[in-house]
Amino acid sequence: MIDHVSVKTSNQTASRKFYEKALAPLGYGVLMEFGEGQVVGMGIGRKPDFWFSPGEASSPIHVAFSAPDRETVDAFYAAALAAGGKDNGAPGLRPEYHPGYYGAFVYDPDGNNVEAVYHDPSEMKRS
Repeated sequence: MIDHVSVKTSNQTASRKFYEKALAPLGYGVLMEFGEGQVVGMGIGRKPDFWFSPGEASSPIHVAFSAPDRETVDAFYAAALAAGGKDNGAPGLRPEYHPGYYGAFVYDPDGNNVEAVYHDPSEMKRS
């Protein structure tokens, strides 16, 4: 089980604006910050599980956030693009991953691949 993920940003201000807007449809908000916003923790409820801070990224990463339904994936995608994200895959079914996989992908300001995904339990099959 993953407790949290942390990424480095080349521009903390731009990344904060992006993530606050892009993750709002998923219910994420800033829950903690240290060093006058130099380390920011976002999450749902009371525990941050997604952190970002300034630094040199070694290579882009991929992080996927769970969405409760397809409409929320669509809202994430629209919000992320409006916040300056770059398209990396419009919302849609991805049957190559598994039946019922509905996701959308955007690049954040540092080129990280950020996804929102809904796994429709009615369409998933057991192997």
